[in-house]
Amino acid sequence: MRAFGARSDESDRTAPAILAHCPRERNPPSRSASRSAGSSNPTLNRTSAPARGPSDAVLGGFTSTKEIAPANLVAQFSFDGNLVDSVSKTAGTNAGTSFTNGVKGQAMQGADQAYVLWDPSAAVKSMKAFTITYWVNTPVNTVGIAGTVNLSNPTTFWGNIAMFFENGSTATAGKLRVQVASNNGGSPPDHFVAKDGLPGLFNSWINIATSYDGVSKFKLYVNGALVQTDVVNNFGQLNYANTGKMVFGTVHFQTKPSLTSATGSQPWASYLMGSLDEVRVYNKALSDNEVNSLVKLEGRGK
Repeated sequence: MRAFGARSDESDRTAPAILAHCPRERNPPSRSASRSAGSSNPTLNRTSAPARGPSDAVLGGFTSTKEIAPANLVAQFSFDGNLVDSVSKTAGTNAGTSFTNGVKGQAMQGADQAYVLWDPSAAVKSMKAFTITYWVNTPVNTVGIAGTVNLSNPTTFWGNIAMFFENGSTATAGKLRVQVASNNGGSPPDHFVAKDGLPGLFNSWINIATSYDGVSKFKLYVNGALVQTDVVNNFGQLNYANTGKMVFGTVHFQTKPSLTSATGSQPWASYLMGSLDEVRVYNKALSDNEVNSLVKLEGRGK
């Protein structure tokens, strides 16, 4: 078990980068990530949107998000006035959240002490690899880490999967973390993907995605751009037999009561104060092209 104070050990915890997105434009400006020499962070290129034609119908070989790994999609939350997973047809339980305008339709609106809980399906619990992708629009977290999407474990300090904005983020340099437990008896027992110094993470719609391939490779994306790759030898397939609820809007020990017997609420942790939309969970690591295409297609409402 690892407990962390107001500032985490950078060797133990992890984060990504960003591109702004305008959810309401039918024909949004072209916003592509480019890398400058010696920089690992994507930067925004804002140019006028070209006239749309037949060639625009296909993005990365796809014309709709429904064409991207449909057999591997194990959960999807659109938050369009409800908390229903469109794959299992089961609903989450609300604890203080509301609905607001989203990237597509409506979105979940977080608040202090607010979150949503969902009993994950057998397909989620049996994942050996995964991709999680979602849109978020939130102010800078100033009073503690802000969890977004988390898969709890009822007996460990950190959960099976924890995605959050780290303490110390600023408006111009955000910090993202993704914790993933293996639970397969191997070493290390979990891994933190970390990315700091990310501009534009806050106060506009961005897409965050993370994946693990079930062997050794972790990836982190912002707006479809790969911003971090970690390789952990011998991490192996995931084993989530001991799985609690999925949490949207905080980490699993900030719920009331805590979802884990290992700890309770922490003074350095908080809640998502912004909006969360279009959460997707796949039971495989999507390719870079699939992630990029998914972001572009969702941004166009497809």
